Order: sequence, then C-alpha cells, then structure tokens
Amino acid sequence: MLSLLDVSQQQELMQYVLAQAQGGNPDIFLHSISTHTPAINPDAKLTEVQAEDLYFCLENRIVYVRETEIMLTVKEFDIFALLIMNPRRVLTYEMIIDLVWHENLDYYSHRAINNHVSNLRHKLKVTPETPDYIRSVHSIGYKFNPNIELL
Repeated sequence: MLSLLDVSQQQELMQYVLAQAQGGNPDIFLHSISTHTPAINPDAKLTEVQAEDLYFCLENRIVYVRETEIMLTVKEFDIFALLIMNPRRVLTYEMIIDLVWHENLDYYSHRAINNHVSNLRHKLKVTPETPDYIRSVHSIGYKFNPNIELL
C-alpha cells in the first residue's frame, strides 16, 4: 500500500499529533502532561480525556465507559488514542498505519484496520445508549465523533 503522505507531510502530522498531546487542542481537557512515565515518576501528571461517560488515560493506557473498564488490545488502544487526541481530524487508513504501526505496511489492508475499529466499537458500546465514539469517513478512514462533547 502506498502512503498518501510524503516524508515532510508525515513529519508535519507527527508534530501536529505531539502538539495536540501537549495541550495544543482546546477541545480536549488535559489535566496536565509530563514527559515522565508514571512508572518512573509516581508524581508525574497524566494526560486524561473525559467525554460524557468516557474516561481515557494515555499514560496508564486505560479506558472506562460508564465506570466499566474496557480491556483493549495494544493496537485498539493505539488507534483509539490517535482518534481521541485528534477529535476534529479525519485520520486516513494510511495515517493510521503510519502512526500506529510506525512503518509502511504494504500487506496491511484497509480491511484489517476496519476489523480493529469494529472490535474497538463493539467493546466501547457497553449499553445501547452508549454513544458511538468513532465515526467512519467512507473509503477514507475514521475520526472521533465530533458530536461527543469533550469536557
């Protein structure tokens, strides 16, 4: 699979994602951010996102929906982290591959990403009333549901 992003665009996207993780997005409530991991420094501050009944912590790699912990695989968590940290941005299949797998995986199909996202959606839907946190952008990729209000 060919990446739609050239090297400079990939670098720009990575800078954008890092800037968002450092509080550059006013739509995300970040309690605080630290460059240290909690395992090394127990006083380190965490990157946390709350949206309605959803709680997400990047450093502890945990997700709760309606006070139920959601057990995600490594790739499911990484995809969700990428989406939730960029709620108004459509992430293409190629961007997800580049940013989650950190390489161009020619053999990794859109269908495989669809399967990861499908499993993720299923796990996040703890009740019929639970909102859909991930929206599909047909034939392009995914984004965090912009109708979910981030606190």
